[in-house]
Order: sequence, then structure tokens, then C-alpha cells
Amino acid sequence: MTRRLLMLGGTEFVGRAVVEAGLGRGWEVTVFHRGRHEPPAGVRTLLGDRTAPDGLAALAGSADEWDLVVDTWSGAPRVVRDSARLLAGRVSRYVYVSSCSVYAWPREAGSDEGAPVVDGASPDAEATDYARDKRGGELAATDAFGPENSLLVRCGLILGPYENIGRLPWWLNRIAAGGPVLAPGPRELPLQYIDVRDLAEWTLSAAEAGLGGAYDLVSTPGHSTMGALLDACAEVTGGRAELRWTDPETVLAAGIEPWTQLPVWVPPASELHAAVYAMDVSRALGTGLRCRPVRATVADTWEWLRSHGGTAPLRPDRPAVGLDPAVEAKVLGI
Repeated sequence: MTRRLLMLGGTEFVGRAVVEAGLGRGWEVTVFHRGRHEPPAGVRTLLGDRTAPDGLAALAGSADEWDLVVDTWSGAPRVVRDSARLLAGRVSRYVYVSSCSVYAWPREAGSDEGAPVVDGASPDAEATDYARDKRGGELAATDAFGPENSLLVRCGLILGPYENIGRLPWWLNRIAAGGPVLAPGPRELPLQYIDVRDLAEWTLSAAEAGLGGAYDLVSTPGHSTMGALLDACAEVTGGRAELRWTDPETVLAAGIEPWTQLPVWVPPASELHAAVYAMDVSRALGTGLRCRPVRATVADTWEWLRSHGGTAPLRPDRPAVGLDPAVEAKVLGI
């Protein structure tokens, strides 16, 4: 049976991966987007800006119906609300790609989908902060479609081709440049992330199977390590870099910000590490989640990055990532 997928967005990172996964399954795919980027070949296109007055006119004027809609919106929850209300009755299932950021801080290590979520979120809200915006989007989808027909995909760290945040592309470009590289330790620091293509495949399979409710979507803790990630970067870029492993205390004493100035890295035994790299993902694993090896994610991202001249497209609404070369040199004593 051919499924009919409506993708809200679909031209960048997660949305694009979902579209390609749908096309790979032989599904009929409609992409509703603003026209700023070209969607993959083989889709039907509807144009509109969800934030503008009458921005949903193309959807409202279409007589089509779909089996599922996938929405990755991360701004004002009212945008999800309006889309979900419009599509209720024309779409069987609403899939909202959310985030593990919706959980209240601090999140305990080993927590699952039953952990408390942030307070103060509303499906009717304008943009506030990322956590409440994503939680408000969840509420908007659930209000319009009901818990049983709403799939909430709470992603952790997402890596892979098309990344427009800059984390893995920054590491690849820095290591490709060669020379001594500040590698934040310990090497065995466990990581927990999801390749965007594994995210897309699980999401479509879960929706097709009729799953509803919230699922934390990320690999098992320790699926990779900081050492394995950076070693893979060194290997695929040609091995010209010298990784100088530096203890966390030295990194923090230099005033370097985890996660942003050194993407992906967070100090071990910290609240941040417990929140992003120590989640219980038994529920997703029990429904068929499979995660490819870290080298495959790194190699494919490097191939994609080179096809773009080494420069990854970056979302304007996200902070820049990466370490100033002068700071790196000072910490390494060079």
C-alpha cells in the first residue's frame, strides 16, 4: 500500500531526511515549504509561510488527504496549533519532531519518557524559549489529533548529513585542517545521539505502525564515545590532525563553553551529561530503533560536507559553534 506523506518543511536537515526516507519507501510525498530551498526531486510542492497571514492558504485550498504529516517546527507553538487544526480530519496521524529539551531541568541520569516536563508551555503561545516552544508544539499536536493519533518524537543530539547546526561539520573541518587539535577528554566519555537518517526511518515506521505518545529517540548511552567520534573524523579527513586529549578540568578552567565552543562535548558527571547522554531509550528500542555505527555517520557527513565546498548551511536562529583558534592554541601551549 502506498502511503501519502505530508512534510511541513522538508528541505533542510531532519525534514529533508524524512522526505528522502519516504521517497525511498515509494511513498507519495508532498512538501509544504516557503520556497527558500529546493526539496528533493520526486515530491509535490505546496508553497506557504506558516508565520504569515493566510500562510496556510495552499494547504487549506488543497483537496488532498494524507496518511500522516511530519512537523519539525521549533518556534511559536501557535504555528503548530494552526497547522494541526487545519489538517485534523484530512490526515490520519500527526508526527511532531520534538526534543528531549522538553524535560524539566535538571533531568536525572537514566530517566525515560515519564520524567517531568517543563512548566508554562502553551499551544497558543508566541515564541518564548526552546524547551517551552517544543513542549507547546507537542500540546498543540495532541490537542488537535488526540494522544492516540499524535506521535511525539523527542530527539536527543542529532548528527548526520544535511546538519545545519554546525556541530559535526565544525569538528570535521577543524580536524581536516590538521595540526594539533584540542580534544576534550576523557576519550571514553560516552555519547548518545541519533543519525538523522535513523531518526527518519524510525519515525516513518512508527507512524505506519500506528504508534502514539512520546518517545525519546536517541541511541543507547555509550553507543559511541568522544574518542571514537574524533578518531573517525581524523580517519575520514585524511589523518593529518594530532588529537591532543585534554582533561575536562583544564578545558573548563580556560573558560571554554561545553556543547557550543566544543560541540558535542560536555563534562562527565555533570548535570548536562546526565540530561543528554544518559537517557533510558528502552521504549524506542523496543519498537525497532536501529542506530548505525559512528564511522558511517561521520564518513557520510564528510562526503556531504565536501559536496558543499566544505561549508555547511547554518540556521540563522541558532548560536554559532566552535572554538576560537587563539583560545585553542593557548590551552595547548602552542
